[in-house]
Amino acid sequence: MFIDEAEIEISGGDGGNGCMSMRREKYIPHGGPDGGDGGNGGSVILEAVAGVDTLLDMVGRHHWHAPSGEPGMGKKKDGKAGADLVIRVPPGTLVYDRDTGVLLTDLVPAGRRVLVARGGRGGRGNTHFTTSVRQAPDFAEPGKPGQMRRLKLQLRLIADVGLIGLPNAGKSTLLSRLSAARPKVADYPFTTLSPQLGIAELDAERRLVLADIPGLIEGAHLGAGLGQDFLRHIERTRVLVHLIDMVPLDGGTPAQAYQTIRAELAAYSPKLADKPEILVANKMDLTGAPEQLAQLRSTLPGHTILALSAATGTGLRPLLESIWQLVQSVPPAESFAASMNAPASLPLAAPDDDAQLTTEIAAIKADDQRKGRYYKKSLQ
Repeated sequence: MFIDEAEIEISGGDGGNGCMSMRREKYIPHGGPDGGDGGNGGSVILEAVAGVDTLLDMVGRHHWHAPSGEPGMGKKKDGKAGADLVIRVPPGTLVYDRDTGVLLTDLVPAGRRVLVARGGRGGRGNTHFTTSVRQAPDFAEPGKPGQMRRLKLQLRLIADVGLIGLPNAGKSTLLSRLSAARPKVADYPFTTLSPQLGIAELDAERRLVLADIPGLIEGAHLGAGLGQDFLRHIERTRVLVHLIDMVPLDGGTPAQAYQTIRAELAAYSPKLADKPEILVANKMDLTGAPEQLAQLRSTLPGHTILALSAATGTGLRPLLESIWQLVQSVPPAESFAASMNAPASLPLAAPDDDAQLTTEIAAIKADDQRKGRYYKKSLQ
């Protein structure tokens, strides 16, 4: 199942408590403190992994918690640190702060890892609190809690080419012809309900990643049909291939179909409407298609229109060569984080000294005068 949005709550592991322990061994009358430190809590990391193409795992699990650190032990044994929790997401995933709506980072390219919630620091054992006048401290430091965040993840597919057009224009058939992808193909509108990716190989050295987007209808930018949910998936594409059905089922003209899609692109995003575009007249094997193509060319005199039949395979090679030449002249899409002036890496909250002090003082027992004196001196 293709899922391109998810909301999750993540938290780093808590730090383990420091140990309050005294060395007690035969023939050693004054062993002194030997409490070990608590282990640091694990952090939560998002990693963009090639081959992962959906956020389905996030839907079934809303809470992600990294392991906490283990407490320290006697004989100066430190607690084991919590392992980092790595969450695998598709390349092209945008990470937003769910509470503020601010874009935090853009997980591109594949292999990028971003720490999103830091684990808490482990508490110090009582061996750290010895002084010349306090030889046997009977207190230790508690571990710090891990950082917690509420995130919204939104996937925007990464492809060289976006296939667009009205429903039943033949986009899925074309994708199946140009690549090894096997999308559902049928003779009724909205056969494709989610974006499909395929790789077209021109030869051993040249490859193109194609994205088949569900058919757009008038009002798609406002949420009509399936458009608004999937228009964002072509924002990263370098080139658009606009398929036009030469024999529309709705009785309209190819020129009207072209204008409908162009209006939706412009209404959704002016930058999307400005992307380089290749016009393709599809279904040229049907009766009446040549006459419709001639009329379309007269309506759009400044546009080059390639003619093909995705069903029979006629005209596919010239289309691939045209796409390749155009893609080479267009730079890759800019990272959304860069375009929106978001930081290159996810900002992590700086250690809160007041919160740390509150945690330490809260751990003091009411009758623990020696520990109270230690923190009172620290405040001074």
